[in-house]
Formats: sequence, structure tokens, C-alpha cells
Amino acid sequence: MARRGSEVSQFRARVTGRVQGVGFRYFAQREAQRLGLKGWVRNLSGGDVEVVAQGPEDALQEMLRTLRQGPPLAWVRDVVVEWQPPDKSLVSFHIKPTSW
Repeated sequence: MARRGSEVSQFRARVTGRVQGVGFRYFAQREAQRLGLKGWVRNLSGGDVEVVAQGPEDALQEMLRTLRQGPPLAWVRDVVVEWQPPDKSLVSFHIKPTSW
């Protein structure tokens, strides 16, 4: 019997606020790796951060709580989440180049 929240899901989140220049991508990567998630994080040209994360739903919910807090120097205004079908091509969690 699978434990509650163990089904694989995926989200795409846009994090707004003071989230660039404060180590947010490295913070997100460490947390995702700690939680065993796959996906990526990148800066967006408008000053936001985009995160795609995939894994068990309970770990994803914990990741969302972490993103809403951010690292010590960040100020998170909002996290807009879009749930998506899992992308089977994701194999690890990494930092992608900035989207200019």
C-alpha cells in the first residue's frame, strides 16, 4: 500500500518579490535535492524565479512551503503554482540558465 502523498506529481511555480541576487536558486536546489525532487530553477528576466519540481505530493507541498519562506535575504511576495502532468525526462534537480 502506497503511503499518502507518495504519488508523483509536478508543479511549475513563479516566485515574485526580492528573489534574485539573494541566493534563491541555490537555496531552491538544496531544498529540492534534500526532498529527493527532480526538476529545475531559473531566474526570469522580469526579476522573478521559476521553479519546476516533480516528486511525491507530500514532498512537493513541503517544497512549496520552503519557496514561500525563501532564503534569509529574500522577501517573497507571492508563489503562483500551476500543477502539471509529470515530465518523465526530468532526472535530477538543477539550475537552468537565466531566461532573458
